[in-house]
Amino acid sequence: MWDALFGFANMLALACWIILILLPRKPFPLAFVLYAGVGLLCLAYTLGLAGIVSGALDPGAAGQGGNFSSIEGVRAIFASDGGVVVGWMHYLAFDLFVGLWIARDADAKGFSRWLQAPVLAATLLAGPLGLFVWLLLRERRARALHPRKQSKPRL
Repeated sequence: MWDALFGFANMLALACWIILILLPRKPFPLAFVLYAGVGLLCLAYTLGLAGIVSGALDPGAAGQGGNFSSIEGVRAIFASDGGVVVGWMHYLAFDLFVGLWIARDADAKGFSRWLQAPVLAATLLAGPLGLFVWLLLRERRARALHPRKQSKPRL
């Protein structure tokens, strides 16, 4: 079961990343990435996590002291196949959501798709790295598009 869920989650995420990087950014493809990609991954994560923590889906993780209050407890959760798959779905969902935000933000700020592609690839492969690079790249243009208003001194 965990192998099948792992494979499905990977294929879904990869399909969404391909849509995000290569296809035109029309409403339907973006909605597909958000709801069919991020939404389904979040749902699967939530159900899987509830099943693992309760012991219903992966009794080994809960029986080995799996919890989120200590590093040993987290290690116990990830020591099971279910814990690894659920943790992986967490990464897939959040990285895809961040990639979607980057794509929309980059489009709104007029960045070319050629510049976006490597940033999105970095987000796919190493989420926080891609996000960090995007935050650095967007800063100057974001300030130019939305300059801070000078407040008038109060008398």
